[in-house]
Amino acid sequence: MEQELQYQQTETNKKNTWRSELWSFIKTLITLLIIYSIIRTYIAQPFLVKGRSMEQTFSDGDYLIVDELTYNFANPKRFDTVVFHTEFIEVGQESEYYIKRVIGIPGDRIVISDGEVFLYKNNTITPTKLDEPYLIDGLRTVAKDKIDIVLGEQEYFVLGDNRGNSSDSRYWGPVNKSYIVGKPIIRLFPFNKIKFFSNNIE
Repeated sequence: MEQELQYQQTETNKKNTWRSELWSFIKTLITLLIIYSIIRTYIAQPFLVKGRSMEQTFSDGDYLIVDELTYNFANPKRFDTVVFHTEFIEVGQESEYYIKRVIGIPGDRIVISDGEVFLYKNNTITPTKLDEPYLIDGLRTVAKDKIDIVLGEQEYFVLGDNRGNSSDSRYWGPVNKSYIVGKPIIRLFPFNKIKFFSNNIE
């Protein structure tokens, strides 16, 4: 009889241990899902590059992690690469994103003429012809018409690095900061091109 009671007690202990371990696993899983959801919503999210507008910096199929936190506390800098919503563009959608490079920040004057980009920082009198090492050698910045624009508050002039194959501010104007989601911090795929990014080159 005593052996039978000990056996039953052992079985009960096993069940309690199993239930405790299961509940512990469920709590851990719920915690991880909450953390993932917070990170995905407020801190970082994956982004798949589609198209060739940012070659050679980013290529079609690149899998990036985008920092969504920084621009809540700071403004994009000149030459940052940024990801933004496209619903302000005539053919854009809220669920669609573009990735481009910031060329002009609020207060700048941007002039594109004869295939060259000229920057008047803070709308000063003296222009600077941009030195853009991220472009393919010999690549010119062509626009349908001469571009001459002074950026307003919260406005950013963005261009693709592959200027001949990019829909950007030359065609639909500057991007308001409210549409900017974040900036890429790491490329995870392809595996042979894994890289951390420090955006500002100025």
